[in-house]
Amino acid sequence: MLAPTQVLRARSAWKGPFFVAFPNLAQALKNNTPIRTNARASTILPNFVGLKFLIHNGKNHVPITVTEEMVGHKLGEFAPTRKRFSYRQTKNK
Repeated sequence: MLAPTQVLRARSAWKGPFFVAFPNLAQALKNNTPIRTNARASTILPNFVGLKFLIHNGKNHVPITVTEEMVGHKLGEFAPTRKRFSYRQTKNK
């Protein structure tokens, strides 16, 4: 967690957003086929809206459909890498 005095630094503006060039972007949009990727750090661009991605979470690929609210975020934010944890009571009590 960030301290109140720390500022989250963005990528410099002259570099632009980081994204991986997906070669079959137009074909995937036309055929409605998901794009399988391991690039969790890739930024979601406006031309990704409506596409389906299979984002790797370390074990398997999680299906995600990109919406307008996701633009500007990273692909990895929508594929959690950890399971939810809950304590269970034992049967022997």
